[in-house]
Amino acid sequence: MEKYDNYIYNKIFKKEYDIIVIGAGHAGCEASLAPARMGMDVLTMTVNLDHVAFMPCNPSIGGPGKGHIVREIDALGGEMAVNMDETMIQIRMLNTAKGPAVHGLRGQADKKKYHLRMKKILEEETNIDLKQEIAEVLVVKNNKIKGVISKTGILFKAKKVVITTGTFLKGKVIIGEATFNAGPNQQYPANKLSSSLREIGLNLRRFKTGTPPRINKRSIDFSKMQEQKGENDITFSFDSSPLKRDQVSCYLTYTNQKTHQIIQDNKMRTPLFSGVIEGVGPRYCPSIEDKVVRFPEKERHQIFLEPEGELTGEYYVSGLSTSLPEDVQYDVLQTITGLENAEIMRPGYAIEYDCLNPNDLKLSLETKNINGLFSAGQINGTSGYEEAAGQGLIAGINAALSIKNKEPIILKRSEAYIGVLIDELVTKGTQEPYRMMTSRAEYRLILRQDNADLRLKEIGYRLGLISEKRYQKFIEKKNAIEKTLSFLRDFQVTPTPKNREKLKDLDSGALKKPVKLAKLLKRPEIEYDDLRFFTSKLPDVSKVIKEQVTIQTKYKGYINRQKAQIEQFKRMEDRLIPKQINYDEFENMRLEAREKLKKIQPRSLGQASRISGVSPADISVLMIYIEQKESEKKDGEN
Repeated sequence: MEKYDNYIYNKIFKKEYDIIVIGAGHAGCEASLAPARMGMDVLTMTVNLDHVAFMPCNPSIGGPGKGHIVREIDALGGEMAVNMDETMIQIRMLNTAKGPAVHGLRGQADKKKYHLRMKKILEEETNIDLKQEIAEVLVVKNNKIKGVISKTGILFKAKKVVITTGTFLKGKVIIGEATFNAGPNQQYPANKLSSSLREIGLNLRRFKTGTPPRINKRSIDFSKMQEQKGENDITFSFDSSPLKRDQVSCYLTYTNQKTHQIIQDNKMRTPLFSGVIEGVGPRYCPSIEDKVVRFPEKERHQIFLEPEGELTGEYYVSGLSTSLPEDVQYDVLQTITGLENAEIMRPGYAIEYDCLNPNDLKLSLETKNINGLFSAGQINGTSGYEEAAGQGLIAGINAALSIKNKEPIILKRSEAYIGVLIDELVTKGTQEPYRMMTSRAEYRLILRQDNADLRLKEIGYRLGLISEKRYQKFIEKKNAIEKTLSFLRDFQVTPTPKNREKLKDLDSGALKKPVKLAKLLKRPEIEYDDLRFFTSKLPDVSKVIKEQVTIQTKYKGYINRQKAQIEQFKRMEDRLIPKQINYDEFENMRLEAREKLKKIQPRSLGQASRISGVSPADISVLMIYIEQKESEKKDGEN
């Protein structure tokens, strides 16, 4: 046995890496691929190679807010959207009855194919070494990361480390009265890494999440349920081709009063209420027992039956997340219409795990106290594959940029949902597993899922994550949008009898004087193709271009208003706070504000203004200080 700065190991691995990624879930895959594609040598360590990009919960990705993140990952050059398009068995656009800001793609994956393809992508990336190794000790010297020691006693050296352990840290599975140490889906847990994180000064907390039972397709009576079919001609990636195979349906049913009574009768056998569960669960994805107890007035709750893949008979009972004893899970299922004969293949369970306090992170997702140590995903207190992958991508990019001595990528709240997610975690923290929703984004009309490429693809290309071919396709799209908008702004429609009659047929208002085509398209009842009646010269463009042109025209007033708000927001975000600032010197600032500012160490005035406990008066004090420093610097230069 040998020693390295108080850490015992058997042998140093022969290769020194630029970056080590601990974990190969959705965060770990993106955190590995991004720096590898930027030229870094990456080691990806995972508990089990058979669970790379595994889906321990829903066999699905997307939805409002979450689907936005997947599109943003794609625009920045990540892999999740492409992997989904290649392996999914159904896709739908949700919230289409509402405005475009809250539309959200949601797809069902073949979870086995999703895992296999992503594993293959990692294996074929020349700059990635993918290894089945359990990380147990983080090696730190002078507050700088040096490497990782595995369970087998091998020291792997690296310049940077990204932790993406998901729910594996001291994972404990709970099914009724039964509890045992395990990661998701009863995998091997990461027990010792938690202790190592505490030893290097990081604060850990205990969160909880859960999953519903999986049942056998043969035991489901689909004829009693509402079928939910997929849609054609839509994809997650801006560069994918639509599905050319038959899509698999999901099915909708409901709980009822009999279901709820069984849950109430067995409440004290539920770990959530018996005191067995210590971790804090997700508010926006509660267990069925939590929903029944908290909302007794509700007569029923939605249950979706989601296929886990084309080559398995397992169905995921979405909406029935539970830690009830297995015998009670059977009783509950058999009260639900269509599930009277349901056979459980895997029981539902709750899982508790250790995670970091995201207040300990910078906006780059590097830890504040350990140079070169980054973290991403559920270890940062989030829930969901999409939130994890978005963080993994940013952490991986910033680890690579740090090695290149370049400034990190910090996405603003006005630029991306990923920016909102990271800002809220780092600035506000979270007391429960964080879930992204469209309501969290104050500029959601600008941050639509349909325009993620227009917002972010330039950044992905600049980082080297978007190929020249994909970038040129994007430039062609941008030019086509601008050319079409220009045509609509310039072409004038005159109030001829024929034109007035057409507008009447479209249930549109009268045309009393000449108007531009753009003004006609602003009318709610008029669509792009309706304009073809007024001119044969209307650009013949793709469905995607029509969508962009229509949204940008119809919502122009609202979009311009949000752009003005963003300009005001940018002024605060661009006022950077000096790195070596001593908040204890601010005697005219409240003690609470000083303590919060010292803890969070905000990057800008904008971030400081969003910290709970920091008032506008405190921001004024900070602003005066920054202006004084800027003035002193100018005087010194003169």
